[in-house]
Amino acid sequence: MKKFVPLILFAFLLSACNGWVIQPLPGPTPFLPSTPTPSIFTSTPVVIGVATSTPIVAIFTATNTNEPTLIPANTDTATPAPTQTVLPSDPSVAIKVLGCNTSIDVTHGMGEVTNAFVTLTNTGGVELTNLKATLFALDEGRVHPDKTVELTSLPIGYQVTVKLTVDSTYKQESPIQVEVITDQGTFPREGQASCTDIGIFAPKPDALNTPIPSVP
Repeated sequence: MKKFVPLILFAFLLSACNGWVIQPLPGPTPFLPSTPTPSIFTSTPVVIGVATSTPIVAIFTATNTNEPTLIPANTDTATPAPTQTVLPSDPSVAIKVLGCNTSIDVTHGMGEVTNAFVTLTNTGGVELTNLKATLFALDEGRVHPDKTVELTSLPIGYQVTVKLTVDSTYKQESPIQVEVITDQGTFPREGQASCTDIGIFAPKPDALNTPIPSVP
């Protein structure tokens, strides 16, 4: 019986999983390097410091060269347009439309025509020579022979009343413009959106195309 006791103890020791009754503590594997602690990245940026100066913000605006440049009106910064001063020696003419009337021009086969009575005054410092006054109408048809009136001269301080005629649309108001051209230059046109009926105040035919001293 004493022989079987050592055998039983030996068999009990062999039945263990690795032959050790007390398991040794785990240790690092001698041939593997140690693993460093990984860095943790977050969406929040790391703040190094706080800037004390105010950042400079640059604003860029695109310029469209296809658009025209607009100058604002009624502003304190707008530059007023220079006023053109007429010197005493410069040529100048005043154009005044007295009124209009209509008639039927059977002679030239034009039907209704518009007659404009215009007074021209030499307000400059030189005599106007080879003066041509021409009437234009917005609804003008054929060129009327009396569309333009020519004068040899208009002395300083004199005025002349002329009658100009254009072929116009029947029973329609005709916006008109009068242009004056002389040897001394071309003057700005004077016009009316609707020429008023002159009625009985139309100048007499014998008073037309004759320069007379202007009335102050």
